[in-house]
Amino acid sequence: MKRLAAVLLLGLLSAAAPPQTDGFRHGLSHWRVEAEAPSRVTVRDGVMDIDTPEGISVWWGEELRAPVAIEYEVMAVSAGGPNDAVSDVNAFWMASDPAAPDGSPLSRPRSGAFADYDTLRTYYLGIGGNRNTTTRMRRYVGEPGNRPLLPEHDRADPAALLVANRWVPVRLATDGGTVTVDFGGKRLFTMTDAAPYRRGWFALRTTKSHLRIRNFRVVPLGTSR
Repeated sequence: MKRLAAVLLLGLLSAAAPPQTDGFRHGLSHWRVEAEAPSRVTVRDGVMDIDTPEGISVWWGEELRAPVAIEYEVMAVSAGGPNDAVSDVNAFWMASDPAAPDGSPLSRPRSGAFADYDTLRTYYLGIGGNRNTTTRMRRYVGEPGNRPLLPEHDRADPAALLVANRWVPVRLATDGGTVTVDFGGKRLFTMTDAAPYRRGWFALRTTKSHLRIRNFRVVPLGTSR
């Protein structure tokens, strides 16, 4: 009986997916870039640098399956550059494309313009949007022009906005019907979703800004960290 329990436990541990990570030391091979205008996306010394004059989405190439958390650190750069606006630390996660045969947004690349992503089914986060005046969480339903926003997912208080040139941790988690966003180690949003998105893709998203990203991890929940 003890032997059987040990075998079962070993099987469960073997089946658990390991975290997906990117230390940003081996280029952009795991990422796909959709940019509305010529932009600079580079990797150096463990940091991804995104410098863009218009909308851009940088997609992680692997599909995610809930329960899962996406974790990374982000800095909104202000150093005198033309796009250093301290704005729009955004993301899509658990994103799928109903029009794609495999559901992948990567199967039907988009232009990078924000409206092009309305047809996804996805969770969306926008920290410091509208030139660092709003922070919002949405659940896209795959309809053009329809980006539902609940009052409790719309913030403008200083604790929910960006501070220039400061590394801040972000954590996006989907666990059953509970979807959470943590920023700077504090809870920004909690959404209870009766029909949660259980699989999909993740993208870093911004517009007219300059961001840096490091320590990217996708962590299956319930596994050792």
